[in-house]
Amino acid sequence: MTDLRHWISALGRAGQAGLVIVALFTLVAFVMAVVPGPGDATLASGAGQWEPASTRHWFGTNRLGQDVFARAMGGAATAIKVGTLVTALSLLLGAAAGAAVGWRQGGWVDTLVVWLMGVLDAIPFYLFAAALAFALGAGTLAMYAAMVLTFWTATARLVRAEVLRLRQMDYVASARAIGLPGWRIAGRHLLPNCRHLLLVQAVLTFVAAIKTEVILSFLGIGVRDGVSWGLMLSEATQDVLAGHFGNFLAASLLMFILLLGFNLLADALQDRDSQARPDGVRSP
Repeated sequence: MTDLRHWISALGRAGQAGLVIVALFTLVAFVMAVVPGPGDATLASGAGQWEPASTRHWFGTNRLGQDVFARAMGGAATAIKVGTLVTALSLLLGAAAGAAVGWRQGGWVDTLVVWLMGVLDAIPFYLFAAALAFALGAGTLAMYAAMVLTFWTATARLVRAEVLRLRQMDYVASARAIGLPGWRIAGRHLLPNCRHLLLVQAVLTFVAAIKTEVILSFLGIGVRDGVSWGLMLSEATQDVLAGHFGNFLAASLLMFILLLGFNLLADALQDRDSQARPDGVRSP
């Protein structure tokens, strides 16, 4: 508990504010996932079409009589779910690949993985996502696949560079001298010392996943059957022409607040990391 308090206090006021915002959105996402009820964002609220903003419907209702604010909160739950899954898979794949090629620098595995990362980074992302949507069918599977298959490379590059630096340390030489296998050295000594980089990268990947989900859903190759800020913004392209701004305002406002929270947290983590590093250089 003391370590947690020290970690939170080290974030500073801005970082703590970002942490609170992220925690609140995560709590809302959890509640909406496990406690179904009359506030279900996919159901009609019982109100009429295009109800104006009121104390009961903060952003009014849409053309189907659904509460716009409830849908926006459902979009927040979708964003948290997508961000969590994409971040977890991308970091696991990237950390494993980065540690493996960093430990075996110069071998054919290193050459192959570095070449593959270069190829994936060179492909325009949205063209890649569209191709996967064509092959797998537009929907969440293609969206998840597109993000994971491209986002892992940033983590792999960071971990590879850090492993190349750490493998020169005395404790690694000692571990090799007593005959520890490479996979054990990487798992027990190298990857744990990359956790500061992985934490920052996790936040940045989460932000990228949320923004990408919104864009892909807006384009029609992301979330299609659920609730998403991207779908709300897509609906808003027609709504605003009729003078209804609820979808646009609700989705934009909640997305801005959540991304602001993540960016404040990421900046605080990077500043803390740069102070802890002996060279004082901020992580990329």
